[in-house]
Amino acid sequence: MSEHDGRDPDSDLDEGADASTDSQEGDECGCGDACEVESASASGAPGETGTGDPIGGSDGSARAEFGVPEMDCASCASKVETSVRKLDGIGDVDPRVTTGRLVVDYDPDRTTTDDIRGNIEGAGYAVEGGPSTREVSLSVPDMDCASCAGKVENALRGAPGVLSYETRPTTGTALVTLAADADLDSVVSAVESAGYEVTRTDADDGNEGHGHSHGGSDADRESVWRSTRAVKTWVSGGFLAAGIAAEYLLGLELVVASVLGVSFTVAELLYVLGAAVGGQAILRNGYYSAKNRSLDIDFLMSAAILSAVAASLISGPTSLYFEAATLAFLFSVSELLERYSMDRTRDSLRELMDLSPDEATVLRDGVETVVPVEELEIGDVVAVKPGEKIPVDGTVVTGDSAVNQAPITGESVPVDKTAGDEVFAGTVNEAGYLEVRVESAAGDDTLSRIVSMVEDAQSNKTEREQFVERFSSYYTPVMVVVAVAVAAIPPLAFGLDWVTWFVYGITMLVLACPCAFVISTPVSVVSGITSAAKNGVLIKGGTHLEAMGSVEAIAVDKTGTLTKGELTVTDVVPLNGNSEEDVLRCARGLESRSEHPIGEAIVSHAEGTGVAGREVDDFESVTGKGVRADLDGVPHFAGKPGFFEELGFDLEHVHVTGPGEELSADVRELCDRHGCLNLVEDTIPRLQSEGKTVVVVGTEDDLEGLVAVADEVRPDARETVAKLREAGLSVVMLTGDNEGTARAIAEQVGVDDVRAGLLPEDKVAAVEGLLDEYGSVAMVGDGINDAPALATATVGVAMGAAGTDTALETADIALMADDLSKLPYLYELSHRANGVIRQNIWASLAIKAVLAVGVPFGYVSVALAVLAGDAGMTMGVTGNAMRLARIRPDE
Repeated sequence: MSEHDGRDPDSDLDEGADASTDSQEGDECGCGDACEVESASASGAPGETGTGDPIGGSDGSARAEFGVPEMDCASCASKVETSVRKLDGIGDVDPRVTTGRLVVDYDPDRTTTDDIRGNIEGAGYAVEGGPSTREVSLSVPDMDCASCAGKVENALRGAPGVLSYETRPTTGTALVTLAADADLDSVVSAVESAGYEVTRTDADDGNEGHGHSHGGSDADRESVWRSTRAVKTWVSGGFLAAGIAAEYLLGLELVVASVLGVSFTVAELLYVLGAAVGGQAILRNGYYSAKNRSLDIDFLMSAAILSAVAASLISGPTSLYFEAATLAFLFSVSELLERYSMDRTRDSLRELMDLSPDEATVLRDGVETVVPVEELEIGDVVAVKPGEKIPVDGTVVTGDSAVNQAPITGESVPVDKTAGDEVFAGTVNEAGYLEVRVESAAGDDTLSRIVSMVEDAQSNKTEREQFVERFSSYYTPVMVVVAVAVAAIPPLAFGLDWVTWFVYGITMLVLACPCAFVISTPVSVVSGITSAAKNGVLIKGGTHLEAMGSVEAIAVDKTGTLTKGELTVTDVVPLNGNSEEDVLRCARGLESRSEHPIGEAIVSHAEGTGVAGREVDDFESVTGKGVRADLDGVPHFAGKPGFFEELGFDLEHVHVTGPGEELSADVRELCDRHGCLNLVEDTIPRLQSEGKTVVVVGTEDDLEGLVAVADEVRPDARETVAKLREAGLSVVMLTGDNEGTARAIAEQVGVDDVRAGLLPEDKVAAVEGLLDEYGSVAMVGDGINDAPALATATVGVAMGAAGTDTALETADIALMADDLSKLPYLYELSHRANGVIRQNIWASLAIKAVLAVGVPFGYVSVALAVLAGDAGMTMGVTGNAMRLARIRPDE
C-alpha cells in the first residue's frame, strides 16, 4: 500500500497531511507552513522596550539598522518596507520616518545585511553608513521596583548609541540594543549616574574593559541583611533606640551641642545621627530622582526627611528630629524587605538558570577533557556519568540509562534512553553511562530557550499591568497635592497646630508611593510563569497566563492530543480456518513495501510478535482501495472491505473456523449460523464504531482475515477531560477524521461536543464559532498542523514541544512533555494567578485608602504608614504571589 493508495481517506492518517496542505494553500505570501507558524506566534504581542521598539533575537534572529535619509514620508516608508520584505528570512521591519532610519530583524542564515541594503537601494533610496547593532544585557540588581526602572529608563533614553531598551525589575536586568559604534562604557556610566550599579554585562565573553564582573551571579547575590545598606540601617536603628532611651527612659534634657545658634539635646543629637546614617542612601537616591525628574518614593522620602529636619531647625523649640530618624530607619528597613522579597521572586528564575552545568567532559582523540560548556562545538561527543547533569541538547551515541527529564518536561518518572534517543541540557542521568553527540550550540539548547522565553515573558505586559501603570501615574501626583494640602490648609485656614499637621503631611507623602501596587501584578506573573516552567509548561507571557485562566471553553485536536497519534494493531480476526499468525504473516508481506501509516503499523506489530514475512513479488497499489502482491507466488490482496466486494467476495457469509473447531465467544455472540460471520452487518461496523480502521486480507479465492488498526487513546485523556469539565470548562473535540471514528473516540474520553471532518480552515471557523459562543477559548494541538487554529484562539497550547523549535515558537503556551494531564494544572495555575493578581491590586489600594483616611484623625503615624503601607504591603503582595509556586500537577 503506497502513500497514495487512498485506502481510508477519512481516517486519522490523513488529518496531518490535510492540515499541512491547507496551511500552504491558505498562505497568502506563498511561504508555506512557516508563515502559518508565524501567524500563530503573533497571537502573543512581542516584548516592548521603553521606547516602544521590539526586542528580538530570542529565536536566533539578528537586528540591523540602516540610515535612509530620503525616507521622509509614509509613502517612502511603505516602498522601502515592501522591497525589504521580498527577501527570505525577514522578520519585523520598522521604518522610522522621523529619523530616517530603518530597523530590520532578519535570519542571518537566510539573508544578509548586504541583501537588505541592496533591496533598499533597489527601491530608489540611498543607504548611509553600515548596518549593525548589538544587544547587551545589563545586570542592575538594585533596580527592583517600577520607580527604579523609571530612573534607569530615563538614563538610557539619553545615552548615546542606545536604539532601544527594556527594563525588567523583577529580574534586575536591562536589555539594551546599541548602534554599532556605541560605547558600552558610556551606557553603563549613564545607568550608574542614575544611582544604580551595573554588576555585569554579557556584551562579550571575558570582556573586562567595563570593570564589571562577567562571571556567575553568585558573587552578586550578597545577603540583603549583610549588605552595606543593611549595616547602615542597623546603625541608624541603634541611634534611634538610644535617642528614645535618653528622652523617655532617662529623661536627659542636657544640651550637648549647638550649631548656628540651634541647640541639641542628647536625644535630639542621637536622632539627627540616626537620620543622617539611615537617610544617606535615601537622600542619594532622592538626588538622582530629582536629577531625572522622577516623582518616585526616593524623592518623596528625601523630601519628607529634609522637611522634618528643616522644620525643626526653623521652629526652634519644636523638634521633628524623632520623626526624621524614624522615617529614615523604617524606610530603610522597608527597602531591605522589598529587596528581600524581590530576591525571592528572582530566585525562582535563577533556579531555572542554574539547572544547566557549567562544565562538560568532552571526548577528543580518545581523551576525556573537562571544558566549559561554552567551548563545546556541534558534533563533539561528551561523556555523562551516572548522577551528572547532561550539559547539552544532543543524541545518545553510546550507552543506556534512565534520564530524569523533569527540569524540561516536568515528567515525574525518568525516561529510558539508548543510542539514537534525544536528550536535553539540564536533565539528569540517573543510572548508566552515556556518550552524547552535541546537536546545539551553548545558549541555543532547549533549556536556554526556555529561560530566555521566561525572561522575555516579563516584557509582555498584561492589561492589568497597563492599568496599574496608568493609575499610578495619576495616583502619586494627586497624593503629593493632598499631602501638601493636609500640611498647609488646617494651620493656615483654621489655626490648628502646624507641627501636628506638618507631620500628617509627611505621613501622606509616605502613602503617595504606589510601590506595592505597581509590583502586585509583575511579581505574580513571574511567580506563575517560572513555576509553570519548572513543571514542564512554558507560558510565553503574562497576557497568556491571564487569558488561560479566563477561558470558558477548550477546543482539543484529536490526533496526537487526545490520542497518541501513532497507529497500532488492535484486533486480528482470522477467517476460513486461518490462525492469527497466518493473517499477520500475509498482512506483513503485503504491507512490507507500503509507506502508508496503516501498513507501517501492521508491519511493526507483526515484527513485534515475531511473525515472519513472506517473499513478495509484483507489488501494486490500487488507488483508493488497497494493494495487491504475490506472496510466495500466490496472489494476495489487502484493503478496504469495498475492495473485496468488487473482487466478488460475499462478506455477509464468511466461514470463521474449520471443521470440528470450537467457535470463539465473539462468533457465538455475533453469528446466527454455526461457524459463520456477517462481516458487513456485524464485525466491520462494530470495529469501526470503536474508532478502528478495518483492513481485509485474502487471496483471489478466500478471505483470510481482518486486521483492525486504531490511533490509541491516551490513558489519561478521560481523566483530563473530566477534570476540565469539573473546573467548569466546556471541552470540544476538533478533528479531520470521519464522524464515526470521531464519535467513538469522543465517547471513550468523555467529550460530548464533537466537530468531525474538518480541514484546517474548518478548524479555524470552528474556533471562531466557539469564540462567538463563549467569548474566550483555548485551542490545544500539535503546534504545527493546527497553527491556524492555535493562532485564532484566545490562547494556543502546543503539545509535546520539548526539542521542537517550531512547536516552541508556534503557540502561546507549550506543554513540554507529550502529557495531556498538564492541561488541568495549567488552567488551575492560570485561574489562581488571576485571583492572586486581583487580590494584590485591590489589597494594595484598600490598605493605602484606609491609612490615608486615618491620617487626619491621628490614627496613622509615620511609622505605621511606612511599615504597613510600604514594607508590609510589599512583603504581602510578594508572599501572596509566591503561593503560586506551591501549585503542582497531580502526580
